[in-house]
Amino acid sequence: MTTSLVVTALCLLLLGILLTRSGVRAARERRWVGTGLRGLTGLLLLALAALAGTVIVGLNGYRALTYEELAATVRTEPLGGQRFRATITLPDRRLAMYELAGDAFYMDARILKWHPWATVLGLHTAYELDRVAGRYNAVADERTRPHTAYELSRSRPVDLFFIARRGLLGPLLDAEYGSATFVAVRRPATWEVRVSTTGLLARAVPSPATP
Repeated sequence: MTTSLVVTALCLLLLGILLTRSGVRAARERRWVGTGLRGLTGLLLLALAALAGTVIVGLNGYRALTYEELAATVRTEPLGGQRFRATITLPDRRLAMYELAGDAFYMDARILKWHPWATVLGLHTAYELDRVAGRYNAVADERTRPHTAYELSRSRPVDLFFIARRGLLGPLLDAEYGSATFVAVRRPATWEVRVSTTGLLARAVPSPATP
């Protein structure tokens, strides 16, 4: 979590509380103009602090993206009969292994892109890996063959992607979208799934040379 966003939220909260208390004192002294101005300004700052707090909690689990970043390393091994095994290693060293149906390994992610001015608050394009699945080359197989998919994302108290879809982050959010990549599984291979500002991509990792 970016320090600047946390500091901004705390400053907004502190100023909001101070102005709201000042407005209450003005009301007791029957200074109605001061009451209205300070009270409304204080409530506005408190609302902005609450929004910043929501973003802070919602970004828990998302990784800041300002450049091309390694999202996962994937080892694929064919098992025959349009089935294969995928072993996924995440940057935090979490390890997952799935048996998938299809001709290709598929992975997608949720991506949140903020307005440029929102970067002043410490917000940068963020992503979260969502799911892995098997993908068939032929459309006919997609329609008739078994499908396998597994969730990678974690549950959290505030789902920022869901809030974005509701349009509640309009002033801050430039775009929210899904991005995906897939690679054919013909032989055992290792892939690096990376995230750039344009979305997911997969690069093959060269096999170590045998002596």
